This record gives sequence, structure tokens and C-alpha cells, in this order.
Amino acid sequence: MSGSGVPAWEQRFRAPLTFLPEWSPRAPDRIVYVSNEPGVWQVHAWSLETDLHRQVTDHPVGLLDGTPTLDGEGVLWFQDETGDESGCWYVQPFAGGDSRPFLEGVPHGWNEGLAQAPGIVVAAISDRDGFAVHVSEDGGPARELLRSQESLRLGTVDEGGFLLGALSADGTLLCLSHSEHGDLMHPALRVVDARTGETRGALLDEGLSLEARAWSPVPGDLRLAFEHERAGDAQPGIWDLDTGERSDLDLGLEGGVHVSDWWPDGSALLIHNIFEGRSRLFRYDLASGELERMATDPGFVWKARVRPDGRVWYLHEQGHRQRVALDDARAELIAPGTWAPESRPYESWHFENEHGQRVHGFYVTPDDSGGPFPVLMFVHGGPTWFDLDRWQPEVQAYVDAGFVVGMVNYRGSIGYGREWRDVLIGNIGGPELEDVNAGLRDLVARGIADPGRAVVGGHSWGGYVTLLELGKHPDLWACGIAGVPVADYEDGYEDMSPLLQAYDRALLGGKAPSDLPELMRDRNPINFVEDVRAPVLIIIGRNDSRCPLGQAMKYVDRLAARGHPHEVYVFETGHGSFDVDERVRQVGMIMDFLARHVSGVRSAAAAV
Repeated sequence: MSGSGVPAWEQRFRAPLTFLPEWSPRAPDRIVYVSNEPGVWQVHAWSLETDLHRQVTDHPVGLLDGTPTLDGEGVLWFQDETGDESGCWYVQPFAGGDSRPFLEGVPHGWNEGLAQAPGIVVAAISDRDGFAVHVSEDGGPARELLRSQESLRLGTVDEGGFLLGALSADGTLLCLSHSEHGDLMHPALRVVDARTGETRGALLDEGLSLEARAWSPVPGDLRLAFEHERAGDAQPGIWDLDTGERSDLDLGLEGGVHVSDWWPDGSALLIHNIFEGRSRLFRYDLASGELERMATDPGFVWKARVRPDGRVWYLHEQGHRQRVALDDARAELIAPGTWAPESRPYESWHFENEHGQRVHGFYVTPDDSGGPFPVLMFVHGGPTWFDLDRWQPEVQAYVDAGFVVGMVNYRGSIGYGREWRDVLIGNIGGPELEDVNAGLRDLVARGIADPGRAVVGGHSWGGYVTLLELGKHPDLWACGIAGVPVADYEDGYEDMSPLLQAYDRALLGGKAPSDLPELMRDRNPINFVEDVRAPVLIIIGRNDSRCPLGQAMKYVDRLAARGHPHEVYVFETGHGSFDVDERVRQVGMIMDFLARHVSGVRSAAAAV
């Protein structure tokens, strides 16, 4: 507790964070970044020449993605009015002024990427009619270039910011990530003429994923760095669109090996190696094959890029240290202003599941006494995401309350090879529960966790796993926390965004939920609502297009009909809130719920 009376857990939420600053290769001193310093995530502009910062947006929902225009004269962002994640692109002069829609002719929809190069801007949008790619040449109105009923996205769209893997440096070629072969879990790549849509090259590794990473920054150099899974985990390759030659690179690193960027002269790649939830950065010289490790602290790097002068900027955090943007001399690019209170470090952790497989995760204890502590198995979303040694104020809040928090990278998580990830295809809701429960047993066996005070919780897919756990293993849990959950898998499908529907079909082996009645009977949480014995708190976003309101409320209504102890909270945006006050409100509510149902843990007001 500080002198202001604000508990440490809340101070962590209020400690300012930023995403990695973004720039255009044509105007690298005009910087755009996103920060939650105003209390809601907003877009900011920063002139390196004058060192002046200004807040560009003041949107009530909040914004997580911004980038400069190619010439640096404007700031771009994708604006979502309700929290359902659909919207359109806006632009404002870099120095300030009125905001306006950026591209005439691009309809409202879900963002599938925006890329810029000399003389051309490309935007991909999905809506209920499918996926479309639109092209604007020389500042003119956009026209539709390509359309598909299957997923069609710009390369590196998930990176956000100034996309490096979509348009080549000279703007002649465009790389698309697609599932037109019918499998979004294992996307393929197609490169087209950016103005005509004519195919110039295609890569498909049947049953494996391909991901575009970055075009060479040298105009006229048509080499595209990409990632493949032929060796089991992500590995880099170079695809030369001039010759059509593909070269897969073996760097001899354990874990996933990812390309973050090129050096400006095209001679080397910035490599991001992720092993068991922790990061390392390397410079890989393409001519000599020399791999040089960069000096970074332990923890996780969210994103890294190479500046025009060859310096590297990256976004770094650890479980006990808040996120900060740094350069390769470890100097802070944007000082946080306020640092979060001292926090507990993550312990890397291995255990065996019931099949004798080695599972990895992290746990965090409230002190060094050894326990046993009340335990919260905090399940990650995705499902194909993973727990990392990263800054999570929510985790630290539960540690402050007195819990040991266990985070399991169950089968289905990325970062442990394609076979580990793909176990879930056609088999959702089984491996996750087995591995989470094996993790709980291991923490109990180590004397760290008290099995009589065990809680399960998570958001999104973590909420899905929570509700399945409460219904299928009701005797394990004292209570449960389901944030924005998949509660009725079949019912929610029709209300999802097109991309999430395509993802669900891929996850289910190419079928919609209604086509798999036997699987749904055993893996849909609402089918086990009558078996839930522990109190449950359910948090729902009113405009959620990933885990829609209606299907979650059906589950709540079933609990209410049988008079089962439960609490429900509906917030007014979508799959998550970008408002710091709202996040504090939700976590405080969770902590108070836990204090009422688990002996020996502290409430939000009592946690320090």
C-alpha cells in the first residue's frame, strides 16, 4: 500500500505501458506509438527532431494499433466504435488537426491489414460477405483487387504497426496469408502483383503453417523472409520472388526461430528466438552465416525492429518487470513516468501429464516460505497461444491476494512445435483439461499448492477451459472465474467475426460446430452446467465478436434456473477493455469474489 492508499496491485495496472514505436522507412523520425498513459489506450505521435510527444486520439473505446503514413505527414489508426473490433481506418496530420476516414471505397469491417509503399496503399477487410483486398493508387479511391470466402489477410497483419511482410519495398508485390486451401490453422502464402492481383508466386506446405515476416528493405530486392514448420517448430526462410527460389535456413537454435526485421542494406536478419516462454535476439549475417547474440535481459520481447542507422529497438518485459521500449544499448525510448511496485518473479516449471509427456509452464508464489498456498490455475487463451515470462498485473494481483498462480502451456499451445499445437485439431477441450489438472497435481505434490483451496480461471479460451473444468471436474475446485468465455460453443459460432469462424472450422478439423454433435456433447461447457458445484463469476463483453454475449448469457440463465451460486458482470465493450479503470474494476471484483469463497486469501482492499 502506498502513501496514497492505492494498493500495489492497482498501482501495477496504472503504471503506464507502450507498444513499440512505429516508423515509416521514408520518414523514420516521425514516430507513432500506442500508450495507456491517458487511462485508455490511445495513439500518440513523437517527433525525434524536436522530441515533442502529443496524444493523437481520445477515443472512449480505446485503440491498440497506430502507424505513420508512408511520407510521415499523417498518423493512421483503425477505429472501432463499440468494441466488436470492426471499424475503419482514420488519419490525422502528424502535427495535429482534424481526423478523417483514410481510404475512400473501403467498407466498414474487420481489419485484416493495411500496408503502404511508394504510390500504393493496400487494405484488407472482412465482413459477413467474406474477405476482400482493396488497393488505392497514387492517393485515389480504393478499388477491390481480390475477394475470397476463405481467410485472406495481409502478411504480418498480426504484428500491427507499419507492416513489413505485405508490400515489397518498391510496392510492386503484395504477400497475402490465406486459407483458400481450407485450413486457417496452417495458412499458405501467395504473392501477387499489387496492382493487378495476378499471382507471382505461391507457397503451400500441406498441413504446416507458413508466415510472411518481412520483405527486404532495399527497393527492387524481391526477397521475402518467411517462417515455416518443416523442422517441427518455426524456422526462417528466404523466398526470392525474382527467381522463385526458396531457401530454408537452419540457425541451430532450440525453440521457435522468428524473423523480426532486416538490416537496412539487406545483408542480415534480426532473429527472435523463443524457447520455453523466454526470448533472445540475434543478428544473422546472410553471407557468412554468422549468428551474433544481442545483449538483452531475460524475459520476453514482444516486437523488435532495426532502425535506418542499424540500431535495434525492441519491446521487453518480464513477469516481475513492466513492459518498456528499449534500444540495443538498453536505454529507455519512452520513460514510463511511473514504475510499478515490486513484483514476484516467474518460475519456469516442468511436469508430466497423464500420458507421460513433459509439459512446461510458469508459476508465481506470494513469498518464499514454500507453501502450501491457495492455488489459482490461470489458463491462457488462444487456444493456440502460450504463457510467457511476461508482465501481467492481473497475475500479480492474485499473488498479492495470497495465491500461488500456475500457468500451463497445455497441448495446443504454440512455442513447442507443430505436433504439440495441433493436438487440439478436432479434439478441443480434452488435452487442455488433462494438462491443467496434471499441473495442479504437481504443485500439490511439491507442497506448493493446497488442493482444498484450488481455483480455476482464465479469459477467452481460458474461460472456456474454466467452465469445462467446473462442469467435468467439479470436485477439484473451490470456485471459478470465467472471463469472456466460450460457454455455448455451438450457439456462439454464428455471431463470431468471419475470421474467428474460419479459425473455428480449422480448429475443428474443417467443420462447423453443428457438424460435430458427438464432440460438442462432450466438449461444450453448457452441456455440463447442471454438474457445476462451485461458485462461478462470469465476466462478459456486451459487443464481443469472439465470444459473443448471447451464448454466454445462455449459460448464465441455466445457472440461474437451478439457483446455483454465481455472479455475472457485463462490461460495455468487446472481448477485452482498453480502459485501465475498467480493468481495475474487473480484477478488484474478481479478488473480492475469491476472498468470499477461498479461505485465507485477501480481498482487493486488503491485498498489499
